[in-house]
Amino acid sequence: MNKHILITGGSGLLGKQLTYALLQSGYIVSHLSRKPGNNANVKTYLWDIEQGTIDANCIVGVDTIVHLAGEGIAEKRWTDVRKKQLIESRTKSITLIYDLLRRVPNEVKSIVSASATGYYSNRSNELMTEDSLRATDFLGECCILWEKAVDEGKELGLRILKFRTGVVLTLTGGALPKLAMPIKLGVGSALGDGEQWIPWIHHQDVVDMYLFGIAAETLTGVYNMAAPQPVTNKQLTQAVAKQLHKPLWAPAVPAFALKLLLGEMSIVVTGSTKASSAKIEAAGYQFKFPEIEGALKDIYEN
Repeated sequence: MNKHILITGGSGLLGKQLTYALLQSGYIVSHLSRKPGNNANVKTYLWDIEQGTIDANCIVGVDTIVHLAGEGIAEKRWTDVRKKQLIESRTKSITLIYDLLRRVPNEVKSIVSASATGYYSNRSNELMTEDSLRATDFLGECCILWEKAVDEGKELGLRILKFRTGVVLTLTGGALPKLAMPIKLGVGSALGDGEQWIPWIHHQDVVDMYLFGIAAETLTGVYNMAAPQPVTNKQLTQAVAKQLHKPLWAPAVPAFALKLLLGEMSIVVTGSTKASSAKIEAAGYQFKFPEIEGALKDIYEN
C-alpha cells in the first residue's frame, strides 16, 4: 500500500510542487488548509489555527505529515503583532496536530517539518553546521520556537525530521524575481556591502530533499537545506545579471537605506548566513544543482 502524506501549507509555492512530485511518485496526498482545495487528486481537510479547530478525518490512514504551514517571513514589516503571527502560525499549527494525534487513534509515524536557516541569522563568514548555536535575534527566536514545537512529537513516538531551508530559487515566487527585477530594468545592484552569504537552493533540490526525507525512514534530527556552494549577495547578483545578459553599473544599496525601508526585517537581506550541506550529503542526498550558474541556467532556460 502506498504511503499517505498529509501536507500543511500544501497550497503554497513549495507545497504545490511537493504535492505534484509526491503524486507522480505514487503517494497518496492530502492537504490541511484554511480553504477548500481545487485539486481533484488531493483531498483537502479544513482547519482554523486561530480558533483551534481541525477536521479529525485529516489523519485517517496517514503515515507521514509534512509541516510547511507558516506566514511568509518577509511579506510584511515586523511589528510586534506581525512577529506574533509569524511564530504562532508555525507553532500553534503543529501543536494543534499533536493534540489531535493524542485524542484520535492513528497510524502516523513521521513528521517532516520545515525550519529555516534564519536559525543562524547573521553570522558573517562562519560556516554554520546543524550543531552551531542559534542566533539570539528574532529570526533565531522564531526558528527555535518552531523547532521546539515540532520536537514535541517525540513524546508521541514519532520520527522527527527538520529541514532548515535557505533561500529557495524559483521564478514563481520568493527572492529571485525580486532580485532580478531591477537587473532586468538595468538598475540592478548588490545589497549592503554585498559580502553577506546567501544560503541558496534550487527549488527542485528542495522538493527532492523532502522526497528523500520522507522515504528515508531512519533519517531523523535536523539538516540544513542549502546548496553545497554558497554565494555572496554580490556573486548572486552578478550571476543573475550574467544569465539575463544585463550589465551591472548601479552602486550598491546602502545598508542604512535598507534599514530605513524595511526596519528590523532588513536583516533578511543584509544578514550573512553560510550554511553547510555536509550532513545531508553524508546521509546520501545528492544535489542536482550544487553551484549557482547551473541552477540559474536551469531556472531561466527550462
